[in-house]
Amino acid sequence: MAENYASFPEPKTASASEMEMDQVEYTLRKRLPHKLPRRKNDVYVSMKTDFKAQLSRCQKLLNSGNFNEICIHGLGLAINRAINIALQLEANSFGALQVAASTSTVELVDDLEPEADEGEPMARTRNNSAIHIKVFRELPNARGVPDRL
Repeated sequence: MAENYASFPEPKTASASEMEMDQVEYTLRKRLPHKLPRRKNDVYVSMKTDFKAQLSRCQKLLNSGNFNEICIHGLGLAINRAINIALQLEANSFGALQVAASTSTVELVDDLEPEADEGEPMARTRNNSAIHIKVFRELPNARGVPDRL
């Protein structure tokens, strides 16, 4: 049984400066960012999850013995929280853990859906800051001097 579905046109893309958006005419829908690598030792920090729960999850990953490092990722408003988690882990380890951070810019896409039927769907792109923090354990070598991973 083949059914005909109405196909929706591809949304037009416009930058924020080119677009005059009326708050009444369009509904803003924020898309999720492109998928980043998802390994068992990656932790993606958000503002929706409790801070203590995220800190506990990171601590459990490090204490499990399966990983000598974890990567904490934060996007936008969650950057502060990601930094705080990494610093808490480092402080509670009594010098056993080290941190290394890098920053990046992530391009995000927002959909603008018209409230009225005569409107046309649009999309806009924007940039958002991101941080990636590696928390790792320095392992001593045969001479007793810690090696960096």
